[in-house]
Amino acid sequence: MRLCFVCLGNICRSPAAEALTQHLLDERGEDDRPGDLAGLQVSSAGTGPWHVGEEPHPHMLTEARRRGIPVDHRGYQFSTQDFADVDLIVAMDAGNVDDLAGLAPDESARVKIVRLGSFAPGDDGHRWAGEEGDDVPDPYGQPPRAFAEMFDQLEPACRGLLDWLGSGRAR
Repeated sequence: MRLCFVCLGNICRSPAAEALTQHLLDERGEDDRPGDLAGLQVSSAGTGPWHVGEEPHPHMLTEARRRGIPVDHRGYQFSTQDFADVDLIVAMDAGNVDDLAGLAPDESARVKIVRLGSFAPGDDGHRWAGEEGDDVPDPYGQPPRAFAEMFDQLEPACRGLLDWLGSGRAR
């Protein structure tokens, strides 16, 4: 399965989610990946062209290092072709969902779009794709603390996403 996290510029939220998810997968090891986690490929992109080819935001890199999460990324812009190349497109907020839906060539592409907040634990302890969840706010232009808060929000949502994929519900 191929998974792509998407935000606006691809230097803050989506590369953080990509790196965090890969880190969580690496912690599990290849042999402990049930369901759709076996062979999972993780990437990220932005809906806009502003940061194509750039490294992630310095505050994002600092916070990732502080948490022991390796980051190897250069900004990339999501394109219509990417709908054919990925199985699940995970948007950081409702605006990203709308942008992606407008870019989608057809309904089969649109159904691949989910919002990451849909996987964060809710009041009952779980949420799954299709349920309303919180947006991951864009920390761009904010102080370093906003990037720490972003990772704090990303971690349970990324864990929830991996649990959902591992449960086989993604099929």
